[in-house]
Amino acid sequence: MQVSKQLLNPNLEAQLYRMWHQLVADVKNPEEAETVCLSLFSQTELVTIVKRLGVGYWLTKGRSYENIKQNLKVSSATIASIQQDLKQPGWKLILVKIMAEEWAAKWEGKIKGLFKMGVRQQKLPLDK
Repeated sequence: MQVSKQLLNPNLEAQLYRMWHQLVADVKNPEEAETVCLSLFSQTELVTIVKRLGVGYWLTKGRSYENIKQNLKVSSATIASIQQDLKQPGWKLILVKIMAEEWAAKWEGKIKGLFKMGVRQQKLPLDK
């Protein structure tokens, strides 16, 4: 889809952006987010967004341009552009949220493992 060269009324444009931002804020879980994204974005738009997210994430993880190019099938220019964009507040927020989710999932697994081990240890004396 191409963006029209005809400008929107600034008040209408501001209202539409507020609507979009409210929608993003109101999405409650990954399932709702998937439903909204699949309905709202074309497959091409969604792939573009997901690849941009992947590039930004992998850059912060220290992956090389070549590795990112080969795995995500993006150009060096795209990677360089996103590398510059990572300094923006939005990217910083995105990456903080991703890292927090990653951290939470890691610790959830560890805690569940401890509880399983604790339950096994508690059952051993009862087995005798």
